[in-house]
Amino acid sequence: MKGDAIIIILILLPMLMGIVSYPVGLKSIRVRNALSDVTMLSVFVLTVYLLIRTFMQGAGFDLAIDGICGMGMNLTVSGLGCLYGCVASFMWAVTGIFSREYFAGHGDNNRFYVFNLMTLGSILGVFWSADLFTLFIFFEIMSFTSFVWVAHEETPEALKASYTYLTVAIIGGLVTLMGLFLLYARTGTLMIDDLPADHMYLTGGLIVFGFAVKAGVWPLHIWLPKAHPVAPAPASALLSGVLTKSGIFGILAVTAHMFKADEPWGRVIQYLGVITMFTGALLAICSDNIKRTLACSSMSQIGFIVTGIGSYAMFPVAEKAEAAMARRGIVLHMVNHSLIKLVLFMAAGVIYMNIRKLKLSEIRGFGRNKLILKICFAIGAASISGIPLTSGYISKTLLHESITSHVVGAIFLLSGGMTLCYMLKLFITVFIEQNEDPTVQEEFDNMSGYMNPATRIVLLIPAVILLIMGLVPYPAMSGIYTPENLGGALISVSTGVILYMLILRRRTLSWPTRLDLEELIYRPVLMKILPGAAGFVSALLSQMTDALIIIFRMTSHRQISTHIDTGSLDDHLAVEAGKVLDKYIPNRNGTSHIPGLVEKEEHAARTQRVISSSLSFGLILVCIGLILTLIYILSAS
Repeated sequence: MKGDAIIIILILLPMLMGIVSYPVGLKSIRVRNALSDVTMLSVFVLTVYLLIRTFMQGAGFDLAIDGICGMGMNLTVSGLGCLYGCVASFMWAVTGIFSREYFAGHGDNNRFYVFNLMTLGSILGVFWSADLFTLFIFFEIMSFTSFVWVAHEETPEALKASYTYLTVAIIGGLVTLMGLFLLYARTGTLMIDDLPADHMYLTGGLIVFGFAVKAGVWPLHIWLPKAHPVAPAPASALLSGVLTKSGIFGILAVTAHMFKADEPWGRVIQYLGVITMFTGALLAICSDNIKRTLACSSMSQIGFIVTGIGSYAMFPVAEKAEAAMARRGIVLHMVNHSLIKLVLFMAAGVIYMNIRKLKLSEIRGFGRNKLILKICFAIGAASISGIPLTSGYISKTLLHESITSHVVGAIFLLSGGMTLCYMLKLFITVFIEQNEDPTVQEEFDNMSGYMNPATRIVLLIPAVILLIMGLVPYPAMSGIYTPENLGGALISVSTGVILYMLILRRRTLSWPTRLDLEELIYRPVLMKILPGAAGFVSALLSQMTDALIIIFRMTSHRQISTHIDTGSLDDHLAVEAGKVLDKYIPNRNGTSHIPGLVEKEEHAARTQRVISSSLSFGLILVCIGLILTLIYILSAS
């Protein structure tokens, strides 16, 4: 089969199967689950096939479809997009199998399967986009289909989190679209490989804004700590492991092509990454919910990756070796984080599907005698903490080596220590300590069949892959295990252990609700300040419009007097009508109908002239607006 045909099949197949799965699920849940599993496994096999063919022939596959949305659709399977298509389809296949047990007895989840498959097709479209317009289309489709994941439980918390998620996604999409308009007007192209390195900071910032929202970059992260805890565990794994990477993919595409060796841009991106990784780690430390902790951890790890992107952008073209190190660290940590969060969120899902609780005080001691769950969680926790001999250590070391600022490097190591701190909190609470209630602990210890064989296998597979990636040597590990790098890891590990012993060992921290950015800034701005300001401006403009109308009516649109001299209106309609009424329907008090009818005619005439003058003024304003629009179009072209 031709590569270009496979591309369109892989994007459309899961979307179509998602639509088909709904009526199938109404008839048979078993058939729907089988259809979903076969679709996701088929997509994974075909994406691996494309990856192998791309690697063997040294070139990717391209597909161009004209006429779609006016600009056409351009797709390419190569490089990072090809790799992440495999990662995404693998994670969908694994979480699909896990979903069978997770959703068993969970009520109506037919809707989840529909949008789960549709999101798979859209995410492949994102990673395989050859131009920013195609990327934008699939990016927006992905935002709307994944919104259903967050709202799936339909609890008040889930609905509020889903509205936040959708709101920031829409705002981010509109800002990105504005940037695309500016970019196309200036360069005449949106093809990623053809983007000029022209230092268009405003345009680049607008485009990156929407991608940063999806990635969870500070201060646009507000949806992430709220969406993950309320979404089903399979969806949380995909939101954290894949959908955030779609945002990273967009940031990297813009940075690598438009801002090569651009120190100002790279420094801004790096600073945003530093703030994101530190803030995410701090929020994770101050969380008492296992899924919220993992969500904040995702924010922090995205910060590590964004910091690497900033470092990559700052390297001059001459320093190819350093730039290559940053690039390898970015890609490897993206893959690591996806697999790590797949393991950790599924482990959290195993806990939730057994006891329907997520607070650490309520799940304390759950995994004391659950060996497989404990081992898998330990592998994920060690890797995300950057412990030597894990894959996370390799990617974090590559990222750290690409940092040239001592201050940034110090915050990098501190954030790594904070990562170990909150992962120790989770592991020790769930797998080492005993529950405060002996009866509850006894129930935990006697729990058998807490996950079926299929769930056990799909939990072990990514954990084993992480273990292999950390232990088997490969080119990216060259020069990784040096005394200097091991010393940096030791500093980070020691910091994490000290923070845990001094802060989290005997107390639980919580983030003050008054410091919630959404409630503190975004909601007041969007729901009070902006509407108030807009109302004030509208009222002001309305008053100005009324003033202009009065001026026009007093000058160029001055009304002609409508007063009628009844003495000279012998043949006037109102007078004649009054005479007829006086003759055939006289008033009881003996007065004439003529004055009343004349007054009404005067009022009608006056009203007609006011309406005519107002319409004329409105048409004048419309003409002025059209002229200004025409001038803008002509000047822009």
